[in-house]
Amino acid sequence: MGGLVRYRGVEHQQRDFAEFYATSRDACLRAVTASVGDPQVAEDLVAEAFARAWTGWRKVSQHPAPRAWIVRTALNLSVSWWRGRRREVPLADHDRAAGASALPPAPGQGLDAATLAALRRLPARQREVVALRVFLDLDTAATASVLGIAPGTVTAHLTRATAALRRDLSQRETASPLRKELS
Repeated sequence: MGGLVRYRGVEHQQRDFAEFYATSRDACLRAVTASVGDPQVAEDLVAEAFARAWTGWRKVSQHPAPRAWIVRTALNLSVSWWRGRRREVPLADHDRAAGASALPPAPGQGLDAATLAALRRLPARQREVVALRVFLDLDTAATASVLGIAPGTVTAHLTRATAALRRDLSQRETASPLRKELS
């Protein structure tokens, strides 16, 4: 009988996680893409973050902001990836050529190439703040908690980032989804 109850608990966890994944994946992917600037890298980072969330779902599901947990984990993985990549030796300019091409975001990510380019030009912390505040719609306190900075610092970074994005995007003739949100 105890095994049956445990099995039902696992089914419930699977359903909860599947629902969380379905409702959160796109927003988390947009946030990480905005922060790291590369759609393919963001896809890998978010997939790994969700895999880690599944292995610790009991704890992650109790987190005050599980989507922010996913994004923070993906961004931490990004740092680890870059540290490892620093030690790699490129082969016949292969890595440099692959990194130089700016690929458009995959369909459904909601970021056009010009917006993604403007986000890439922001400092890393400003990109993280934009990712959490704009794409995940976290409040200032939650963003500060996730990033481990003061709420006033979040506000300052967001103010600077939106001003820089407005300047950068104001030269474009067509409005992007991010530009409309920032107006």
